[in-house]
Amino acid sequence: MAYSHTNSKGVTYYLHKSEVTLRGGKTQTIYFFAKKEVNEKGEPVDLPEDRVVKENPRNGFLTVSKKDK
Repeated sequence: MAYSHTNSKGVTYYLHKSEVTLRGGKTQTIYFFAKKEVNEKGEPVDLPEDRVVKENPRNGFLTVSKKDK
C-alpha cells in the first residue's frame, strides 16, 4: 500500500516513484503524488525515511523533499 496524504483542501493523494534517465545518461528517482493509488507513470511507494512532505499553502500542491539536517 502506498503512502497517502490528505492536503488542507481535503483531497487525498498517493505517493509514487519513477526512474528517469537524465540527458547525461544518469538515472534518477523522482517522487510524485497522484489522486489514484494505481498510476501508469510510476509505482506506489511508502515515504522514504530521508524525505518529508511539504504543501504549498496557496494551492494545496504536495511535494517531496529531503529532510533538513
